[in-house]
Amino acid sequence: MIDKVLIAEDHESANISIQKTLADLGIVNTDYVYYCDDALSKIRTAKQFNKPYDLLITDLYFDADDQVQQIVDGIGLIAAARELQPEIKVLVFSAENKPLILERLLNEFQVDGYVRKARNDARELRNAIEQLCHNRQYLPRVVSDLVKHKDSHQFSEFDITIISLLANGVAQKNIPEHLERRQIRPSGLSSVEKRLNHIKQVLELTKNEQLVAFCKDMGII
Repeated sequence: MIDKVLIAEDHESANISIQKTLADLGIVNTDYVYYCDDALSKIRTAKQFNKPYDLLITDLYFDADDQVQQIVDGIGLIAAARELQPEIKVLVFSAENKPLILERLLNEFQVDGYVRKARNDARELRNAIEQLCHNRQYLPRVVSDLVKHKDSHQFSEFDITIISLLANGVAQKNIPEHLERRQIRPSGLSSVEKRLNHIKQVLELTKNEQLVAFCKDMGII
């Protein structure tokens, strides 16, 4: 059961929306902060008074201003909160959709839920909180699909290098020269072409430009 919730969100409209969703679910014991340092301070104080929070809802990105912060983003807050109170549930509410970051949240920090800020996010948020109340993890299908799509090909360091060269404007025919200069093997044009073609086939892409765009969107490069 979730009775006490802390919201870390620096956008007032999102903050209000989260509070309303919680109130609609009958969860009224809530606090909210606009800074990660303040969030950790509240978690620490609540634990000291033996009245810990059951759930932390946090964004991943916080706008910088004139107040200097030790913890500048949601990932830092999640790590610090879990170190201080390992059992606290964590729900991420963010516009982030890069699979590498989502994988890190799931595998390294083992967040209990993720809701992307987008259309119908109020409904998603409600569904997520209801699942967390029953000790179930909540991941919308779009998040699972993103991670699954990225995992359809395991990008090696060689893959990332040649795709990064393409992204930086290096023509495919000139990639071997750059690989030779960095003493990267294999460096032949045939190897480069075969690798790029293989990746595009697996990802169902047809052009190098599509591959570069995909890798940027996925956070691979």
